[in-house]
This record gives sequence, structure tokens and C-alpha cells, in this order.
Amino acid sequence: MSEGSASKTRNEPIQDLRQWLEAVEEIGELVKVSEPVSRDQEMSAIGYLLAKQQPSPTVMFEKTEGFDDGGIGARLLWNLAGPSLKRIALTLGEDSETATIELIQKVKSKLMQRLPPREVNADEAPVFENTLLGDDIDLDKFPIPMHWPLDGGRYPGTADCVITRDPDTGYLNVGTYRMMQQGKRHSGLYLSPGKDARLHIERAWERGETIEVAAAWGVDPIFMLVGSQGFPKNISEYEFIGGIRDQAVSVVKGTTTDLLVPANAELVIEGLLKPGAMKGEGPFGEFTGYYGRPEGEAPLIEITALHHRNQPIMTNALMADYPSCEQSGFFAIIRSARVWNDFDKLGIAGIRGVYCHPAAAGGWGMTCVSIEQRYAGHAAQVLALAAQVPGGAYYTKWIIVVDEDIDPCDMDQVLWAMASRSNPVDDVEILKNTWSTQLDPSQYPPENRPYGSKCLINACKDHKHIKEYSKRTMLDEKVYKKVVADWDRLGLPGVPPTVQHFEKDV
Repeated sequence: MSEGSASKTRNEPIQDLRQWLEAVEEIGELVKVSEPVSRDQEMSAIGYLLAKQQPSPTVMFEKTEGFDDGGIGARLLWNLAGPSLKRIALTLGEDSETATIELIQKVKSKLMQRLPPREVNADEAPVFENTLLGDDIDLDKFPIPMHWPLDGGRYPGTADCVITRDPDTGYLNVGTYRMMQQGKRHSGLYLSPGKDARLHIERAWERGETIEVAAAWGVDPIFMLVGSQGFPKNISEYEFIGGIRDQAVSVVKGTTTDLLVPANAELVIEGLLKPGAMKGEGPFGEFTGYYGRPEGEAPLIEITALHHRNQPIMTNALMADYPSCEQSGFFAIIRSARVWNDFDKLGIAGIRGVYCHPAAAGGWGMTCVSIEQRYAGHAAQVLALAAQVPGGAYYTKWIIVVDEDIDPCDMDQVLWAMASRSNPVDDVEILKNTWSTQLDPSQYPPENRPYGSKCLINACKDHKHIKEYSKRTMLDEKVYKKVVADWDRLGLPGVPPTVQHFEKDV
């Protein structure tokens, strides 16, 4: 299949990375660099700097300086979604102009529907355009980059999706984990405690069994978006991707494993994890904006097959401080939707919005919930649940609850509520020994990880005095609408901001 065959009608679901790039180019957020650029830190540096621009474009490097890949013609893509809400919306199948809270609500609904993947024949799978087996496998033929000066090696991706099979139930997990090149036919696989693939590997190795693994490098970013989240451990992420797309994911059976891999991926490796096979891995610049744990042992994949499309596009997810952290923007959307869905499943009333701010360690570090207080203890209940529901338990340190007149996506409003509605001596609680990660730079010595703590901040009006609470200053809605209507006539600059709450007693 040639790249030109990727044309599509824009109201149809995106099929692969090439169609996603077409959509990104249509909204003017794709930059192509035709001059050779070094894969050693230069590409990542450009991606880091571009992410800080507004708008923040995706950048495609069409040539790698001083690198001869034997005619493979690999290209490298950086800053995929980045902080761009427009690209995140496109990835989720929505209009690029969709507002943040509206996008979260749409994703919240989409996560409630699932579609099983659709298996296709090998001759229908673009990723099988080229297949390398045995001694022909050579990762050195691909321009795998070095992201940061102190990284322990070269990292492809990090991996867009890693596929493993639960040795007990047989379900396929699609996760997102970092992978370090360990030679021509080997790759390391770093997994935080409690992550699904790690649980699969541990159970198989306890029985003395080898476990199959596959990884796709170069997929529609929705794979990374969904694969990074926690879902029920008996349902494949392929089903959630299909539900968001409203179209089943095309998968194909591997040639050396029984795993189903994305048929439209740019590059896929298949391999084996033999019991006890470990090798030193890391460090690596992580989503916290710090290097991860010091070098340690990680499972070692023996690659048994490598498949790639013609002129494959290798996606690279830079982990960094915001807004240059690849995962930040889309984690903020999907993680918020996951937490909101958890509230719905528990039957918690009055939830008006949820937002996991992207600047807080890539969307992991903070969750803010807006509620309409309906009963005594409502805010405290929401705080406790937001800290521990499946969608929000991992790593999150700061959980804030605000009233319904506060937009949880607007940190100016959230900070104002914290300053004017919370009294620290009464409204702050700490949870200890909670689920965290070995990548948390604040925990010393490192042996204290992966246990963490969480701070619960009630920034709502005191429910005991909510009726007599000091009134905030708000605009009259009629005056607001008149000013907006006259904006251009009055020669005022820019676009008038949206206001959602108005004075009702005028």
C-alpha cells in the first residue's frame, strides 16, 4: 500500500498514522524538515522547543544526518499531539475546535462503548510490506534516537503500544511502556509495578514459562492515548480504541507469535521474554521532567520478527516538563474522562467537571473536580473517591474539589477558589502509602518507591454556611451579551472570553 492510498473523507474514522498526519496538515499543524538532522538529541531538542510555541506543531524529520539505513527510508515524527488541543480532538475523532470540557464529556461517553478488533489476513496488513526474520533482524538499520544527554541508551518511541496476553484469561493488553535498544535483536522493556504487562510477565515467569510480546512503533496516537490508561484487566484496550473510533481496530496475527498486532502500524516487532531474562536499562528522561530511577534491571525481549511499511514513520514521544511532555495534553483529556466515568459508575451526583491538569507531571499529578454541593460531606466524599478510583489512583498527589461556578480546566479560577474558599487547617487531608511509581523524583531514598501520598484540598464553600457565604462578584448576563455583541463595533481586541456563570439576583 502506498502512502498516496491513505486518502480519506474527513468524516470517516482515521485508520492509521498517515491519515492522522493528513488531518493534522489540513489544520496547519504539521512541519516537515527536509534537511538532515541528527537523531542524537537534536531532533528531541527541536521537538522540545516547538512544543513551547503557540500553536505547537507536529514535526516530521524526513532525513537523519549521517545515517544510512540501507534504503529503508525511515522518517521520524516528534511532538505528535503535544499541548495542541486541536490535534488531541482529531485523534479522538472530534472537531479540532472542540472546547476542553466539552471534549472531556465526549470522550467520557465514548469510553462507555467498546468494539472488538477485526482480524485481517496478512496480505491486507500494510505493516507486513516488509518482514525480517532471524539474522536479518537488525535494529541498527533504523534511526532510533537518543532523547536526553544522560539517557542510558537509544529509545524507539517510547513504544507506542506493547501487546501482551494474560496467561490466565488470554485477554490482550495494549500498554505504553518505554523500550531501550539492547543490540541488533534485543530490546529492554521497563514496567512500573502494578502495570498490566508486568503482571502478565511475573505470572508467566512464576510458572517458568516464556511469554510472547509485541510492540508497535508508529501508530495513530490514539493507541498511546488509550494504552497509557488503566482499564479493567479482563477487557482489551483494542475494544476501547474501537469504541472511541466507532470502528473496529484492524489487527493481524503475528508471524512468530500468536499475538494480534495493529495491521496499520508503521513498524512492529515480535519477540519472547524468557524466564528471568533481564538486563540493565536506563536511566531515561521521564514524564515528570526528571530522569527516571537509576539504572536497573528490566525484562529483555529477544526479537523474533520485525515488520515495517515502506518508508516507515517512527513516532517519538518526548517525556519532559510541560508543555514539551508528549503525553501531557492527551492524558489530561482521557484521564479526566476516566475519572468522571468512575464517578458515574459509583452513582455520585452533582459532578460538573473533571480535569487532570497537563502541567502536573504529564496529567498524572493533579485532579480537579467541580461539583454542585448537594449534601453534607459531599465535597469530602468526592475528594476521597477521586484519589482512589481506578482512573485516578496512580501517582496523583493533589486532588482539589471546587464548586460548580468554577471551571476545573481554568487554573486561575481553581487557585482563586483555593485562596478564597479553603481554610488549610480545616480543608486539607493527607492519605499515606498510596499507589505511586518508581519514577517519582520526590521520594528518597528510592527504596521508598512506589509508595506515595495524596493531598486532598476542599476548595468549596463551607457547606455548613453555604447559604450565607459571601457572594462573589459576577456579571449580569444581559450586560455580558450586549458587550459581546458590541465587541467589534467598539474596536476591542481579540475575542471576548466565554463566561458561564452570571448574577441571578439582578
